[in-house]
Amino acid sequence: MKLKTKITLGVMFLFTLLLLVGGTGFFYLNRSTSEQRDILKENYETLDYTKGMLEAMDNRDTDPEGKKAMFEQNMRGQESNITEPGEEYVTRKLRRDFNALQDHPGSLEHEKAVRNDISAIMQINLLAISEKNKMLNHSSDSAKFIITLLLTLCAIVGLVFVYNFPGYIANPIVTLTEGIKAIAGKKYSERIHLNRKDEFGEMAAAFNNMAEELDKFEHSNLARILFEKQRAEAVINSLQDASIGIGKNGTILFANPQALQLLNLPETAVIGKKEKLLREQNDLFRFLMTEESDQPFKIVVDTKEQFFTKETIPINNSEGTIGQMTVLKNITPYKELDVAKTNFMATVSHELKTPLAASDFSLKLLEDERVGPLNTEQKELVQNLKADNQRLLKILSELLDLSQVESGKIQLHIKEIDASVPVKRAVEAVTAAAQQKQVLIDTLLAHQPLLCKADEEKVAWVLTNLLTNAIKYSPAGSTVTVQVSRETDTMVISVTDRGKGIGHEHLARIFDRFYQVPGTEKTGTGLGLSISKEFIEAMGGKAWVESELGQGSRFYFSLPLA
Repeated sequence: MKLKTKITLGVMFLFTLLLLVGGTGFFYLNRSTSEQRDILKENYETLDYTKGMLEAMDNRDTDPEGKKAMFEQNMRGQESNITEPGEEYVTRKLRRDFNALQDHPGSLEHEKAVRNDISAIMQINLLAISEKNKMLNHSSDSAKFIITLLLTLCAIVGLVFVYNFPGYIANPIVTLTEGIKAIAGKKYSERIHLNRKDEFGEMAAAFNNMAEELDKFEHSNLARILFEKQRAEAVINSLQDASIGIGKNGTILFANPQALQLLNLPETAVIGKKEKLLREQNDLFRFLMTEESDQPFKIVVDTKEQFFTKETIPINNSEGTIGQMTVLKNITPYKELDVAKTNFMATVSHELKTPLAASDFSLKLLEDERVGPLNTEQKELVQNLKADNQRLLKILSELLDLSQVESGKIQLHIKEIDASVPVKRAVEAVTAAAQQKQVLIDTLLAHQPLLCKADEEKVAWVLTNLLTNAIKYSPAGSTVTVQVSRETDTMVISVTDRGKGIGHEHLARIFDRFYQVPGTEKTGTGLGLSISKEFIEAMGGKAWVESELGQGSRFYFSLPLA
């Protein structure tokens, strides 16, 4: 018999005992209730009828017709509720005597006969109630005895079952646990002997087979294991990237020479040690184990700055994950190239900005009537040149800002400012574009001035960029809302438009460099939002967006209060 079947039968046995006690109690309770109900229906109703007839007899002089009707009503009730032996005869006699009294009103003889009949009916039912009450008490005592006896027997059986049955299940588990602990301690000679035909017996047989195979493996494959260990160590040591392996239990399994050099520790101080202990002893190791960001970080090696990225790789086998390997990739050459690229981009952008500014001035001179009149085609060409020139200047400005961000040389003038000042400056800067697009700008400022610590120029630049985007993607006749509010210890500024919105799949990348939502008009470089976020974060704030397709978008940024 399977263990599951045994447990099921044990539960069913206890459930049967419960049903037996409950069913017996319910049977006797239901029978007692039924007998009580019969007494109330059969006898107490008759007493109620006789009481009504006596009241009608006592007061018939005050209202003869009404009391007669009252007597007749109770009489009919009594005639329909004859339940005891002899009650039918007396009831018929009562009917005859009452009819005789109606024929001879005022006859004391007939009135006495009626009263005697009523008393006889009451006496019959009172005697019946007394007898039934005795029977009911006897039945109740019998029920109590039977239920108490049954409950006692079931309790004794249940306690014996509960005392023995868990041990029947738990004892083999204890034996198996002790055997597993012995195997964990490499005592492969351990065997379990359970004379059972259920799952525990199968587990004991499987355990013994496992212990036997482990014993053979321990004695026959030790040399091969050592060879495989040495080969794995050779492969790990040949890796060019610094690598550290940590087991599932937190023990450091390996660390190649590159990793030991970065940690500035000997192999004996790392291999086989607990991860928690090494964290307390080495700052770099603690940083590698706790830092979850994938951003590059700097390590000084032999007085030279080197840059690395961290990658955590799970170590899996057929049974699942057994540990993890942390790999540090040296990206110093790429970082140097990136710095060179940033410097080159800044230089080129700066050099191109000067002739573009000069050409913009020359275009303004061409538009001046004092230089000479232009025909329609010439004016159109000049306007196109100005538009292209402004677009190039904007792109170069964004590239210069991006160079500052990448080089970490953002020049900020943090001071205490009133939030309404950069808001008004940004609104004034985009008013012409909003009027041209027929978009209304609604400004919601706090009732009291909100003072924050920020660079006024950079805040105005960020707001101008957000408002420009909002106007560009808003339909004609709609409203763009700029709201300034306070939340605990920060000031929050939001820009809300009524455009077509941004899909959820694009929200996570909306602040990435050069990223533009697919399907939108490509009118810029895709750097504005990225630079805005960098500016806000450099001032100690953060930027985020909320949007629903068809519901518009709301861009937020927060700054610390003064």
